[in-house]
Amino acid sequence: MLMFKDRVVIVTGAGGGIGRVYALEFAKRGAKVVVNDLGGSHTGQGASSKAADKVVDEIKAAGGVAVPNYDSVEDGEKIVQTALDNFGRIDILINNAGILRDVSFGKMSDNDWDLIYRVHAKGAYKLSRAAWNHMREKSFGRIIMTSSAAGLYGNFGQSNYGSMKMALVGLSNTLAQEGKTKNITCNTIAPIAASRLTESVMPPEILDQLKPDYIVPLVLYLCHEDTTESGSVFEVGAGWVSKVRLERSAGFYDKNLSAEKLKDNWGKVESFDNPSYPTSASESVSGILAAVNNKASETGASPLVRPPKPAAPAAAAAAPSASVVVDGFESSKVFQTIQKTIQSNGADLVKKINGVYLFNVKNGSKVQSWVLDLKNGSGSISVGSESKGKPNVTIAVSDDDFTQIMTGKLNAQSAFMKGKLKIQGNMGLATKLGSIMQKSKL
Repeated sequence: MLMFKDRVVIVTGAGGGIGRVYALEFAKRGAKVVVNDLGGSHTGQGASSKAADKVVDEIKAAGGVAVPNYDSVEDGEKIVQTALDNFGRIDILINNAGILRDVSFGKMSDNDWDLIYRVHAKGAYKLSRAAWNHMREKSFGRIIMTSSAAGLYGNFGQSNYGSMKMALVGLSNTLAQEGKTKNITCNTIAPIAASRLTESVMPPEILDQLKPDYIVPLVLYLCHEDTTESGSVFEVGAGWVSKVRLERSAGFYDKNLSAEKLKDNWGKVESFDNPSYPTSASESVSGILAAVNNKASETGASPLVRPPKPAAPAAAAAAPSASVVVDGFESSKVFQTIQKTIQSNGADLVKKINGVYLFNVKNGSKVQSWVLDLKNGSGSISVGSESKGKPNVTIAVSDDDFTQIMTGKLNAQSAFMKGKLKIQGNMGLATKLGSIMQKSKL
């Protein structure tokens, strides 16, 4: 049983529906719960303390620990302060509160738009921002954003609601990246469940099959201390859970692109016969540039990123256990650190990455090569350009730029975009390299 003993959880919109079930289940598993609910209607009107109080009473009657909070999610600082005043910390935040103001776009008022924004997007921001630095200080945090199929795919009459629900996906993905080094995860769920928000748009026979209880297991799993999943989107309901990701077609390239050429080749633009699945902004950009370079090479056009000059031949490839230090190259310190990472975690890295990387590092007129093998045995790194088979990825960079990247003084994506960091080969494997490089930063 996944337990949350002494973890402090804030659940917004916890006075009924899915939020109530979240609060009850977290408390049942040992968490201390802040039950937040403004007590207004499903369209955002009115306020009452009864909804939150009732759930708190249920939790206490079952032997759990909980306190109520009646603030609007726009006052996120007050809700987080309730957790701090009563329990001294905040570990888990479930951004669940929501309202509906459904109307066709042509009839939508500014108030219809603004109110949905304030509750869904601004509310989740205010809560997450108020909790963020407290989570960072404790090096632990779990945040859930609640999106919707209306956000992922659009839905007639819900342009306001769908816009804010998709905005939460972008917020979640960014927080997942910024929280990674502090053990803070952030994921998005798109639930389908019977609640006061769905009772007006779904028939009773369908609502009967969509108990809120079916949503809770996924959220419990994502919020547990042993779960490292982050930056993901899940659809969940009726006992079914699936992960959603972005898919990109292989696309069409022409150096002299025109609207007419697009018309003639539109089938290639929208064909998903050979797709890719970017998972970050840098992977998206680098993937596009790699595709353009490959196409340019096939047609004889000049690539956007020119390939590196061949490395100066090394006298001999060093044994994996030999020193990776080369006089005159500050990058040696980087490769020494990578070598230590491999010695302690090489087998796992080989299993995870399964690729060979060739680094061509230039210092003045000299070019020195290192081979990082995360495909064979327990992994190795050696001086020289020889490897077991053709490298999957070739990286060309100056000694100074590489050192700055690995000391955090130069952003790798920025260096790539400016042509300071040149990458050839499998871009998917190139992005995987980030995990070991992060561990090996100076």
